[in-house]
Order: sequence, then structure tokens, then C-alpha cells
Amino acid sequence: MLTTILAAAAPKGENPYGLMQALKEGGLISQTVFAILVLMLFVSLYIFFTKIFEQQKIINQAKRVRASFWSSNSLREGAAKLEKNSAYRQIVDDGVQAQEQYKELTDPVEAHDWLHGSLARSEGVINSALNGGLAFLATVGATAPFIGLFGTVIGIYRALIKIGASGQASIDAVAGPVGEALIMTALGLVVAVPAVLGYNFLQRRNKSIAEGLNTFSNDVLGYLASDGRVRPAKKVVAGAPVKPVASTTTAGQTGGVPTRS
Repeated sequence: MLTTILAAAAPKGENPYGLMQALKEGGLISQTVFAILVLMLFVSLYIFFTKIFEQQKIINQAKRVRASFWSSNSLREGAAKLEKNSAYRQIVDDGVQAQEQYKELTDPVEAHDWLHGSLARSEGVINSALNGGLAFLATVGATAPFIGLFGTVIGIYRALIKIGASGQASIDAVAGPVGEALIMTALGLVVAVPAVLGYNFLQRRNKSIAEGLNTFSNDVLGYLASDGRVRPAKKVVAGAPVKPVASTTTAGQTGGVPTRS
């Protein structure tokens, strides 16, 4: 009933309670807090969708690697099948380059250690790029509620000063300004919750991608260290016919011994 009466007393088309009224009553500080929260929200959304695109691109590259890379005759031939700016191609190129550089070394360094270090640096560069911007999401998730709370405190303070100056302490004089001030706290939560959820989601996908890159890096290391004799085994496709395994019989024992081609 009170809200209806106040709304009827307000000019037509103007909401006496709402965000714009809260910003107007809160003054420059509330308006600045609102602008900061809006900026945080838009930057967080930009980072989230940008990282989703980057992650999905690498996930698609991993599918192409599993499909055709290890069926190539050499690393260079396999790398040619990948995109020029592919994360997996970067690992292959760095590994091949490290193998060529090892021949130029004059100090006695183990080839395994040299190749492993070069591939690890390549992985680190890729993972660092994937994690770029996530610190901002974490910062927004941690600070946005407090920024909104600061705006609420200032809004309530100004509302109480205004109420004290007018000499009116009725419920209609208190509830409106205080309720408007609490809008800032709600805005802070609206900005913080998506940032935290997005941060956790991106971190989980980055961990999965990092595991895939590390596995591929180890496979490349094994290939380089064995001059191509060691490579990942091809996965058996469901429904494909399986060749029978030859068996050998010894005195007192029978059994099939799989041979590796």
C-alpha cells in the first residue's frame, strides 16, 4: 500500500525506487562504484568467452593429433598436417629444433635432459598463455562484493544524514533510501558470482588441456630419443576385427605371447 501511494505521488513514468534513483541519491561515490562494477562485469565476460574460444581451439587440435599425427612417417610430416599456430605444432617444432641444437653443444649434456627441458619450456609458454586473464577473474570474484558493500555503506550513510536533516524517522522515510543503498551490494554479488564460476570452469579445462599437452610432449620426447622407433600405440577402434595372436607352447606351460610389430 505504501509503495503504491508513493508511486502514485511520483511523476508519471519515473520510478521512485530503483537503480537510477539509488545512483542519484548516492551521489558521485555510488555512481563511481556502479561504473567500476559494470566495468568489471564486462571485462570478466570478455575474458571468459575469449578463453573459452582459445581452449576449444586447442581441444580441437588435440582431436586432429590423435586422428592423424602419429600415422605420419616423421615429425615434420606430422607437423605439416597441423595448423601453423597450433599449440601441438609448437611443441613438435621446439622439439625438432632442440634436437638440432643439441648437435651444436660443446659441453657434455645428456640429450634426454636437453630435449626434456626444451619441451617443458614449450609447454610452459602455452600454459602461461592459457592462464592469462584468469587472475583478473579471481580478483573480481574476491573484491566485487566488498566494492558493492562500500557503495551500500556510503548510500546508507547519506540516506541517514538526509533523514536526520529532514527530521522524519517514519518507515517510509527510512525503508526507501536504505533499500536503494542495498542495491549496490546486490550488484557486487551479480558481478562476483559469474567471475568465480567462470574462473573455476576455465581452470578445470586448463588442467585437462595441460595434461594432454604433457602426454603429447612425452610422446614426442620418446620419438626423438629413439630416432622414431618409439611412438604411441594406435588405439583399436570399437568394432574393428582383431587379428589372432600367435601362441607358443613350452614344456609344462601353454600360453599366448603377444608380439609387438
